[in-house]
Amino acid sequence: MSLIDNIRNFAIIAHIDHGKSTIADRLIHSCGGLTEREMKAQVLDSMDIERERGITIKAQTVKLNYKAKDGKEYILNIIDTPGHVDFSYEVSRSLYACEGSILIVDSTQGVEAQTLANVYQALDTNHEIVPVLNKVDLPASDLERTKKQIEEVIGIDTENAIPCSGKTGEGIGDILEQIITTLPAPKGESSSDLKCLLVDSWYDTYLGVVILVRVIDGKLSKNMKIKMMSTNQEYVVEKVGVFTPKPVDITELKTGEIGFITTGIKVLSETKVGDTICEATKPLKEALPGFKPSKPVVFCGLFPVDSSEFQKLKDGLAKLQLNDASFSFEQESSSALGLGFRCGFLGLLHLEIVTERLEREFDVNLLTTTPGVVYKVHLNNGDTMDLQNPSSLPDLTLIKYIEEPWIKATIITPDQYLGSIIKMCQDKRGVQTNLSYSGNRAVVNYELPLNEVVFDFNDRLKSMTSGYASFDYEIIEHREGDLVKLGILVNGEPVDALAMMIHKDFAQKTGREVCEKLKDLIPRHNFMIPVQAAIGGKIIARETIKGFKKDVLTKIHGGGATDRKRKLLEKQKKGKARSKQFGRVEIPQEAFIGVLKISKEK
Repeated sequence: MSLIDNIRNFAIIAHIDHGKSTIADRLIHSCGGLTEREMKAQVLDSMDIERERGITIKAQTVKLNYKAKDGKEYILNIIDTPGHVDFSYEVSRSLYACEGSILIVDSTQGVEAQTLANVYQALDTNHEIVPVLNKVDLPASDLERTKKQIEEVIGIDTENAIPCSGKTGEGIGDILEQIITTLPAPKGESSSDLKCLLVDSWYDTYLGVVILVRVIDGKLSKNMKIKMMSTNQEYVVEKVGVFTPKPVDITELKTGEIGFITTGIKVLSETKVGDTICEATKPLKEALPGFKPSKPVVFCGLFPVDSSEFQKLKDGLAKLQLNDASFSFEQESSSALGLGFRCGFLGLLHLEIVTERLEREFDVNLLTTTPGVVYKVHLNNGDTMDLQNPSSLPDLTLIKYIEEPWIKATIITPDQYLGSIIKMCQDKRGVQTNLSYSGNRAVVNYELPLNEVVFDFNDRLKSMTSGYASFDYEIIEHREGDLVKLGILVNGEPVDALAMMIHKDFAQKTGREVCEKLKDLIPRHNFMIPVQAAIGGKIIARETIKGFKKDVLTKIHGGGATDRKRKLLEKQKKGKARSKQFGRVEIPQEAFIGVLKISKEK
């Protein structure tokens, strides 16, 4: 038996909180990857924010040595993947590097939306799947119901499903044996020229860019001259290693193995995820298919509360992008908020994580504008432009029509909440495509505009179903929509940071809410301030902030003074008109934050 037959590469996939990282801990512990003293909960979640929130953001790999019951030594390469929909691109990359998956389902909760999404991704990648029923130590665990759900909803045979508990360690030995017997060994030619898949890359302060690779054919050794096929750049391999989960240096990676290399690259953009690596002297004719690049779907402006922190914010964004190539940023300026950046994210959780890391790691106080999606604007001259920022929408007379992104959403919920979920989806312009049942749980599919989902859909879904419903989505296409730009004017001046793209049917209601909120939040001045919401040149809502009134008539006594009174009042009126014309209205930060809250509550 050759060495490649003793390798098993597999990913751990599951819905959020079904126990992926805990079971990875147990597998590491039982294979002796770390000593008792070095073990800690969720050992693969290395970022502070991952440990605090209890979620996995970056996929992590581990190489373990396992002695099976048949007496043979096996090499297990585990990839622990994130469960949240915003990080599904991490999952798809990880699956390409493996031949099989362990599907973990919480036996107290059953199949959830993200379980489905991840399983379908694994099946599309032709993976063998080992179903595992976790949390059997809990009194609410129901193995038969969970097995039935897996068979009905996913269609996987659960005869050999393994009951286990990440907490107590029960069933971990069975999982390891099942991995050896069920999952296939990697295929590849060790005598061929080097062919390698670039799975991931990140920046390390001491080593530069660290590249995670999966060797498909041949071997990758230290001091070898390699070539990246997408950029045609050549490098010398300085370091080869594996994670056990501690980084360990080795001399070479053989066919079928997963490990990391460093080549002295300093810029992450030179390492394209999904690229093919070959030997510089023996180039390959064609590259591996790679993966689709992750595209940002949600955009928003990030501005420092104190304008002197702009440089700090710029440095922070550049450093974060070194370890997260999936978010983009470009500089923009706003007349109301000053200098800042327009940033693109994979979803709202991704946005939240990045802003939290900026505030925590780089100590920047941030203001976030209303998140929005990318619209396609078709112009009369036949051109198409991508619109990220509503304030850069061209003149209405030049526009033929506007398209917005639509998603296919899968919602799994106990059936008593179905009515309120359907009503919410209809309110958000959704189109129902399918509804099926598994026991007392409904699986409902909707097509929805991403713009309606991006703010608060998940939060509202969780609150109306007491946390029992789960939600997953994928972007399907752009469709024409009856969309307008809602502009906000304060004292006749447009405030670009508050402009938003919105469906025509909701424009008047939202405009009125924003004006009412601003009326409460903008302080009174010496003159009257109109706050207006407008579509193009048409005002659709207005509120007025009254000016302070100084009593200029108190000094005048006695009768017959009407002319003097009139003259003073006229003078005061002229002064107010002049100050209204030249006076600037300062809009406080609270006003922007208040308007963002409306958008979320809406």
